[in-house]
Amino acid sequence: MALFTMLVMTALAIVRTRRLFATAMLSGVFSLLSAQLFVVLDAVDVAFTEAAVGAGISTVLMLGTLALTGRVEKRSTHSPFLPLLVVGMTGAVLIYGTLDMPNFGAADAPAQTHVSPDYLERSPHEIGVPNVVTAVLASYRGFDTLGETAVVFTAGIGVLFLISALRRRRETGDSGNDRKGA
Repeated sequence: MALFTMLVMTALAIVRTRRLFATAMLSGVFSLLSAQLFVVLDAVDVAFTEAAVGAGISTVLMLGTLALTGRVEKRSTHSPFLPLLVVGMTGAVLIYGTLDMPNFGAADAPAQTHVSPDYLERSPHEIGVPNVVTAVLASYRGFDTLGETAVVFTAGIGVLFLISALRRRRETGDSGNDRKGA
């Protein structure tokens, strides 16, 4: 409950702040809190990906973007009612969708009665790796792991492009007049 409370407080701080640097830093904090929550839920592989991509690469990308843009968010000219309504409806649908899920760690959950026994029985013979978790991540979920690696690689390339664009901008002597509020 403490992690959920800190997540909600961080999200509210992100929504309320107008300084983009503070928003980028708070987003990194939110990702680290999410990673801690995943560790508590025994999803260490998801926690590692969240920490690396959410807190690491995304924060660096946001800071790189801030170096190329303004420092303060411009005032909105439209009413926030419609976006708030869409977010509220999406949240309600997501909560409704979780009402019939089994309790976390329940012995009669489909993952415990169908999936886990199958992996425990087949993995040593099919994969030849004694550690079932490694067998699942490296073999059965190999394409998923490849996809996660591709996301991290793409984010790294994006950071390199941002850094090179900033370097070219400084070399050409751009005065940065478009950076309001700096």
